[in-house]
Amino acid sequence: MTQDLICIRNASENDAPQISEIHETSWRLAYQGMLPHLALEKSIARRGPGWWQSQLQRSKSTLVLEMHGEIGGYATIGRNRVTRLPYHGEIYELYMKPTYQGLGLGSRLFNAARRTLESRDASNMIVWALKENSAACRFYEGLGGRPVAEQNEKFGAELFRKIAFGWAVT
Repeated sequence: MTQDLICIRNASENDAPQISEIHETSWRLAYQGMLPHLALEKSIARRGPGWWQSQLQRSKSTLVLEMHGEIGGYATIGRNRVTRLPYHGEIYELYMKPTYQGLGLGSRLFNAARRTLESRDASNMIVWALKENSAACRFYEGLGGRPVAEQNEKFGAELFRKIAFGWAVT
């Protein structure tokens, strides 16, 4: 008998400390040296365990990837926030602990998020990534996403270009 040691499930309030830790470590890895230091620190500080606990109380839109009882990544999902784009769903965030990256687990979490959106009548979807974050852009392109839009996002006093990757119905 084999047992799947990897579980993807809806997050609970008890997951807030681990999700907060993943947010902090993955943001530092991805954006340190790219984003202005103070803007990065403020973005991380806003998303502490208390913020996540409040978010998880209000919403059932966060999935976690759990392995051996430890959360290795999370994804937040919902309706597309940019109504001018013809996509129904959006993965707002998908972050993995650095030690869980490069193992195919991010792809598993992405596919679970996509299936969840499809089950909620969001048959197509987008994900935004900073253009400067080449690792994220390659990840989404490798999963079949194609660039469908660009816009600016401000961090501190600096503007950064971000790209929307889109997926049609599977």
